[in-house]
Amino acid sequence: MVKLTGVYKGMRKGYGETLIELGKKYENLVVLDADLSGSTQTAMFAKEFPDRFFNAGVAEQNMIGMAAGLATTDKIVFASSFSMFASGRAWEIIRNLVAYPKLNVKIVATHAGITVGEDGASHQMCEDIAIMRAIPNMVVIAPTDYYHTKNVIRVIADYKGPVYVRMPRRDTEIIYENEEEATFEIGKGKVLVEGDDLTIIATGEEVPEALRAAEILKENGISAEIVEMATIKPIDEEIIKKSKDFVVTVEDHNIIGGLGGAVAEVIASNGLNKKLLRIGINDVFGRSGKADELLKYYGLDGESIAKRIMEEMKKE
Repeated sequence: MVKLTGVYKGMRKGYGETLIELGKKYENLVVLDADLSGSTQTAMFAKEFPDRFFNAGVAEQNMIGMAAGLATTDKIVFASSFSMFASGRAWEIIRNLVAYPKLNVKIVATHAGITVGEDGASHQMCEDIAIMRAIPNMVVIAPTDYYHTKNVIRVIADYKGPVYVRMPRRDTEIIYENEEEATFEIGKGKVLVEGDDLTIIATGEEVPEALRAAEILKENGISAEIVEMATIKPIDEEIIKKSKDFVVTVEDHNIIGGLGGAVAEVIASNGLNKKLLRIGINDVFGRSGKADELLKYYGLDGESIAKRIMEEMKKE
């Protein structure tokens, strides 16, 4: 059972800790970073396994090229940087050297979305889901919390092929009691809360905000089903088909090409008679500010999400 705990912990910390666990399990696992290992938390692995850690420097394209080369020697490769650089600056190298030959490279990017905060628009990557899911052979994932991240990293280590994982900079609210509760399967969504009036499909750090919105809606007599959609590609079409007639997507990402776009494609392609409201970054660049203030400014906090949904339901 999930719940808002009021306890916050970084997904990237869960990533770093799990890399050490996997390093002990798999002798052929290697980790690369683009001179940001303190921020991405791969420094934990570097300290434990210095011979299997490679700092490519501020050269993300070279890092991905190195990762591809190592993958051809039967290595399980994790490569990390900020999402702006890992997915943006290195996109063509990822496409041609990793995804095209379907190499076993896991690109785990931190500092995704608007909540990078004071770093501002140049570092707020709100387009990475869109550009990464457009690449054939690429799996795209956004974990929910600290415990969930640990299971995501374990699962993708066993998956053969390219994967892109995005996670935020800030500590996020834990909604799972433990790792056993935080189950994850590639391509499968999960109903966290049953509801009758609408379905909210959320991904990443917006899942706790969706839960918060559901509580507010309940106080106003509205019953919301909450779906955690950690895998944006391949997306779980069946859970979307079973959703209520009013579907709301919530993401810390541009509504164009992200979770909202992916859900819209499923609804349209299957001729589903569903109303869709996409809540996210409305095709604008970010701005500097504290993470919580930015969530509210862009309408991504629980209160704003609930208010937007109630306004939309009044139109019917």
